[in-house]
Amino acid sequence: MPRAIRKPPVSTKPLVKSPVRIGSLDTAALVGELRHLHERAEDTNLDRMPADEELFGALLYLEFNAGALKSEEARRNSAIIRVKLWEYLREQADVHQAKAIEQARAAHAEWADLAPALAVRVPSAAYNKAARLRAAALTDPDCGDRPVRRTPEAVLEAERKAAARAAAERRAQEEAANRHELLVPVAQRLLQHRDGLSDDEDVIFWLDQIAEVVPDCQTATQVVSLGIYVEAVIRELRRVKRTAARPVTMTDDARLAYAAAAELVTRATDRRDKGRREEQRLVK
Repeated sequence: MPRAIRKPPVSTKPLVKSPVRIGSLDTAALVGELRHLHERAEDTNLDRMPADEELFGALLYLEFNAGALKSEEARRNSAIIRVKLWEYLREQADVHQAKAIEQARAAHAEWADLAPALAVRVPSAAYNKAARLRAAALTDPDCGDRPVRRTPEAVLEAERKAAARAAAERRAQEEAANRHELLVPVAQRLLQHRDGLSDDEDVIFWLDQIAEVVPDCQTATQVVSLGIYVEAVIRELRRVKRTAARPVTMTDDARLAYAAAAELVTRATDRRDKGRREEQRLVK
C-alpha cells in the first residue's frame, strides 16, 4: 500500500499550533528556594552568590556550585528549577531584543546593520529573525491569548489583527469624544424636564444616576457612565411605553427631550454595531 504523502504546513495559518511558554514567574522566590537548598547543604561559597533579584548571575553561581548539594534529590530539584529559570530568561531576552531591534529601526538602522548583531549573514535573515523575535511579545486574543508561532507569516498576521483592533479602539475613542459634546446637553435636557417624564421607579432611578454624573462629567469613565445611564433611561421609557396604558411624556418639552435622547442612543447603538462588524471583518 503506497504511503500517504504528508502535506507541508500552511504558513498562513499561524495559530494552529501555539508554543508553550513559561510566562510570568516570580524569579526571586525561585532563586530564594535554591539559595535555601545551598544553605542546608552548608555551601561554603554561598556568600559569593549574587542577590536573588540578579537572575543571570545567580544562575551562573548555582550552576558552578551545583556539586555543593549533597543529596541527589536536591541536585535534581535544583537543576529542574534552573532549567525553568533559564527558559524564562530566554523568553525575556527575546522580548527585550525585539524591543531593541524596534528602536534601532526607528533610528533608521538598516537590516544590513542589524545582521551581525543578530548573528546572521544577510539582511533578509535579519528581517526574518526579527519577525520571529516579535512573536515573543504577541498573543492571539481569538485563541485564548495563546502565543503566536514563530514564523514571519504568523507574526505579520498577528500584527495585522492587533493593528485592526487598535484602529477600531481609536475610532471608538474619537466617537466617544464627539458624542460627549452631544451627550451632556441631552442628559441635562432630560433632567430639566424630568417632571414631564414617566414616574416609573426604574426611570426615576436612572435619572438620579444621571443627576449625580452630569455636574462634573469630565473623565472618560464619567462620560461612559453617563452614556450608559442615558441609554438606561431610554430603555426603561420604551419599556413603559410598550407595557403601560399611559404616555411616557406629559409635556411637549419632555417629549422633545425624550426624542433627542432616543435618537442619540439609536445612533450610538448603530455605531457600535457597525464598529463590531468592521473589526470582525478586519481580523478575519
